[in-house]
Amino acid sequence: MVDEIRALRLLSRATNNVSLLLIEANADEAARGQTTWLPGVKYLLQTAIEACMDVAQHICAASGWGVPNDNGQAMTILMQHRVIEASVEQAMRKAIGLRNVLVHEYVGVDDSIVLARLDDLSDIDAFASQVADWLAASD
Repeated sequence: MVDEIRALRLLSRATNNVSLLLIEANADEAARGQTTWLPGVKYLLQTAIEACMDVAQHICAASGWGVPNDNGQAMTILMQHRVIEASVEQAMRKAIGLRNVLVHEYVGVDDSIVLARLDDLSDIDAFASQVADWLAASD
């Protein structure tokens, strides 16, 4: 059984981080010049995506839909069970890829990609909204 309180807490973390990122998107040059600004943005983005991944993994496991091979597959399983739309599944797979680069540094992180993400965080909001709607309908 899905722990709705846990899932909603994680979704709240994701959307709160998006709210903070939207504030940072409007930061002036002085703020952006601070040594902690970009690492802070990266951390907020990383943890917003991780909260979505945690929700996806929890729903898959708690619903008995199987154990995903990876976080991308967790999103696919949610899409297959009509928790999220296909467009959100695809966008979240890309977000997970960015999170993996940020965390594991497979390749050097292109800061311009991180900054461009500040202009469109709608995938995380859409994920949170669709999962919250699914949880409400599952009551």
